[in-house]
Amino acid sequence: MNSQNRAAKTQIVVLFGGESAEHDVSCVTAAYVLRALDPNKYQVMTIGITRSGQWVKAELPDTQDFKTLEATGATTNANLVLESVGDISRTVVLPLLHGPMGEDGTVQGLLELAHVAYIGAGVLGSAISMDKSVAKQILAANNIPQPKFVTVRDGQDLSAAVETAVSELGLPVFVKPANMGSSIGVKKAKTRDEIISALSQAFEYDEWALIEEAISGREIEIAILGNQTARASIPGEIIPSHEFYDYEDKYLVDGAKLLIPAPLTAQQTLEVQQLALRVFMLLRSDGMARIDFFYEENGRGFLCNEINTIPGFTPISMYPKLWQASGISYPELLDELIDLAITRHTKRRRNTNR
Repeated sequence: MNSQNRAAKTQIVVLFGGESAEHDVSCVTAAYVLRALDPNKYQVMTIGITRSGQWVKAELPDTQDFKTLEATGATTNANLVLESVGDISRTVVLPLLHGPMGEDGTVQGLLELAHVAYIGAGVLGSAISMDKSVAKQILAANNIPQPKFVTVRDGQDLSAAVETAVSELGLPVFVKPANMGSSIGVKKAKTRDEIISALSQAFEYDEWALIEEAISGREIEIAILGNQTARASIPGEIIPSHEFYDYEDKYLVDGAKLLIPAPLTAQQTLEVQQLALRVFMLLRSDGMARIDFFYEENGRGFLCNEINTIPGFTPISMYPKLWQASGISYPELLDELIDLAITRHTKRRRNTNR
């Protein structure tokens, strides 16, 4: 159903901010999404979530800081979404929340209980995709090629875990929180002591952490759009300005070089697109995702690094750039995501009401 043919404007609730360490990234993403939503098609409202978890009905502040609103007491809780919307049958929520308490199925569960349509993966898809360890185990069970990894839990014997990791993965390795994105908490470790130090930092963000083999390969990304019948964008390649594609490179300095399309052969392009679509389906994704790969040209080929179910939408983010290069503009991309959310919600309600 095309949004232009709807009898009345669809109400769009842009939900941004959040309690995770990716709060600022979410605010930047929301700012650009708000500028791109067509006011002739949509009635738009914004709800921000402060770092302490308070829900605020307000315009996106220029400072991207909710401390002032929080201090005035102009805050409430998650019921704000339900209290603020009119006809929930004509409402779509854009949960532009990155990381835990937003991208991990928690907010998606709230919206399911409220019977409100929303963009992106559902509860299960969001939860398993957010937890890199669980996602990797599912992909491994389905023979998806990926870097070798070891999962570690806070409180575990770290010395024994490090010895296992070095034995299975070698050195250097990457250490990261299992439930976090935007490269927050990710460290490259070249010694056993550096692994232990990196694990201690990762555990500041999550109870679970991953130790992964360091891959010497090209970084290839694919954007996915759709529900049951999804399609893949042309591939893009990232050449980091730092040792790896870290938070600063992604959001602060715009130093990474983006090659769109990635210099791949037609066969390589088809291979990574098909692999990305398979990952999207295996991890129960819907609506959108960006799937990241390493490419070992003279080794194992394409290795799935991770999936992002709420990818960044900033002007330098790969997800909108890949679709723009594939023929879909930023506003058109939002239109299609809204339509996909409505289509999925209608189908789920029909199945639930049987």
